[in-house]
Amino acid sequence: MKVLVAVKRVVDFNVNIRVKSDQTGVDTNNVKMSINPFDEVAVEQAVRLKEAGIASEIIVVSVGPEKASETLRTGLAVGADRAILVHTDVVTEPLAVAKVLRAVIDQEKPSLVLLGKQAIDDDCNQTGQMLAGLLGWAQGTSLSGLVTEGQKLKVTREIDTGTQELALSLPAIATVDLRLNDPRHPSLPNIMKAKKKPLDTVTPESLGVDVAPRMTVLKVLPPEQRQAGKMVATVAELAAEMKLALETH
Repeated sequence: MKVLVAVKRVVDFNVNIRVKSDQTGVDTNNVKMSINPFDEVAVEQAVRLKEAGIASEIIVVSVGPEKASETLRTGLAVGADRAILVHTDVVTEPLAVAKVLRAVIDQEKPSLVLLGKQAIDDDCNQTGQMLAGLLGWAQGTSLSGLVTEGQKLKVTREIDTGTQELALSLPAIATVDLRLNDPRHPSLPNIMKAKKKPLDTVTPESLGVDVAPRMTVLKVLPPEQRQAGKMVATVAELAAEMKLALETH
């Protein structure tokens, strides 16, 4: 089974982000960037499938600038076999990424595609679902469990009322939650080996995909500063304060 994993380069989750002074976006100058944590779980799951003798090859794919190759090298150091960077300096939206991935999938013919359920920079949680729709493949989202049985994928997914178990026919798309596994840290020898693994670079244009943004960001604002709390003496006073807060917001 060939497994394709999509990964995204994002601001590291430990970084306190700052909004640019002109409010056009988040300041990423001199900021640590890392693989999206949800995608890190997806890579780990693919490697576990290969270690179990289920996956024969793992390909990691990223859509983004040249520096996204560093993110791909992380995936290679964890255990992926080769990588593909779809190079673009355009800020890509979920539908554009889904179209790019479909074009790569048409070329690579994987049986399983793994993605993180969302990226921590935009929290869209859309790419996997859009990709499944474009391909007409079965999909399982927000997975906390995944096992293979022949040409079936047995998955457990998180829903509002608890968990749901599904059986998917391959080929399939799966988006994973953080509960699925604990990603490993690549060892220094594997990091060195990753530098010699194949990393191909293509462009959206060569894949026949238009990634021009369809949305315009009007303004990016930091969260409001948390206000100091207020002590109340009675339940009636608390109810009155809550009613006032609802009316003013």
